[in-house]
Amino acid sequence: MLAGLVRLINRRGAAEYERGFVRGVRVSGRAPRNPRVERVIAVCWVIIIIKCAAVVWLFDHYNVPVNPLWVVAPTVIFAALITVVYLLRD
Repeated sequence: MLAGLVRLINRRGAAEYERGFVRGVRVSGRAPRNPRVERVIAVCWVIIIIKCAAVVWLFDHYNVPVNPLWVVAPTVIFAALITVVYLLRD
């Protein structure tokens, strides 16, 4: 119904209208990895390691009655998930 309305407004013929659609798409290969993004990921991992060490030290120094893994584990798990998704992307 909407296609008929568009054809009526544009006053184009059916053959010209059909040429407007994409017939196929070809992907020649995988996109190369971006070295800048990989450097950012490496820097983020260094920051995560520093943060984890600081959290463990602070929890021990100030006698926090919680295991520091409650803070460290989610950070490492989500960072690892993001890194794996980037490295295995198509």
